[in-house]
Amino acid sequence: MPTPPPPDVALPFDDTPDEIESREELDHHLAAGTLAGLTVQGVHLDEDPPAALATVDVHGTLFVGCRFADQDTPADLVRRGALVIPAFAGVPYPTHPSRLYTPDDLAAGFAEGGFTAMYDTVVYAHYRAAGGAQPAAREALIQRLHDDAIDNALADTMGEWIRSNGPAAAVGIMGGHAVQRGSTTYRLAATLGWELARAGRLVVTGGGPGVMEAANLGAYLSGYDRDHLTQAIDQLAVAPDFRDHDPYTGAAMEVRRRFPAESTLQRGGLSIPTWLYGHEPANLFAGRIAKYFSNAIREDMILRLARGGIVFAPGWAGTVQEVFQAATMSFYATGGAGGRYVFLDTAYWTQRLPVRALLGPLLAASPAGDLSGLLHLTDDVAEALALLTIA
Repeated sequence: MPTPPPPDVALPFDDTPDEIESREELDHHLAAGTLAGLTVQGVHLDEDPPAALATVDVHGTLFVGCRFADQDTPADLVRRGALVIPAFAGVPYPTHPSRLYTPDDLAAGFAEGGFTAMYDTVVYAHYRAAGGAQPAAREALIQRLHDDAIDNALADTMGEWIRSNGPAAAVGIMGGHAVQRGSTTYRLAATLGWELARAGRLVVTGGGPGVMEAANLGAYLSGYDRDHLTQAIDQLAVAPDFRDHDPYTGAAMEVRRRFPAESTLQRGGLSIPTWLYGHEPANLFAGRIAKYFSNAIREDMILRLARGGIVFAPGWAGTVQEVFQAATMSFYATGGAGGRYVFLDTAYWTQRLPVRALLGPLLAASPAGDLSGLLHLTDDVAEALALLTIA
């Protein structure tokens, strides 16, 4: 089966040594006597402010989203040759986070005040009040700074993963957000996520409920046996509908307590959600969460990362959008060589949404050659796993 050649562009998964993202890294460079030309992002310099910052070389240094103890410090840094974009006040999210989110980050506040008090919900409420997808200039700038930092943190995280496992080790799982816990589709997606994680693949989802939560749940429980996965799904099925926010989130928290797992990228996989759909409860089973304000950037990033193939479980408009966006990337080879497209539930993708009849001729006409062989329809998790893990 032919694969498209890699594009003549840099991949967005390489981290850079010119960035300082923690106090430990900052102290290391301060001891060396210079910050010249480096970028210091999201570091809290108001907590035990380093005295050496007043004298170190900062020519060409960019400070973005940092907090300062003294309001005169940013002006002093600028006078000495630095560029400073300070942390903005008045927003409930960090201007420039230095790492990806964890489930605990998004769920912070739930234990004390329920769904409405969660960090994730508080940020969504602010997002809506600030204009939603059409914010005013100040809010738009802050959101873009936040999303730039998520881009950067995702590049760091995936750069490390790819160096260790290769780009084809990340598999996307897409599907309907309204699929209820305990349903056949939910169980299939969870089982596939479990199998993929145990096979050394990184599960990548859009971070919402339904199929996406199921896939991350399977990856989260990949250190447990199949009976435990079934028990977890049965426990979650007590609160099947994401629109019942508090019971739905509470059930996820209980499963996490019952089945503790180390929060790593491998255990749980990666989810890439957006506050555009912030009315949906946070997916609390992903190992790392790259949450964006911009849905367009988020959609593109999911598909670029899924180099090891993409599973499309039943879904409606959002899933179909991702199908065609992925097909466009493959057709023009804009994302480099990718893996197979596995459509789970043959009847759905043949009778309700006949995907092969439309995508087959399209991919066959790709400038990279006949790519129609990328398409596979199946009802069998074992077959899907084989398609996504064989060379």
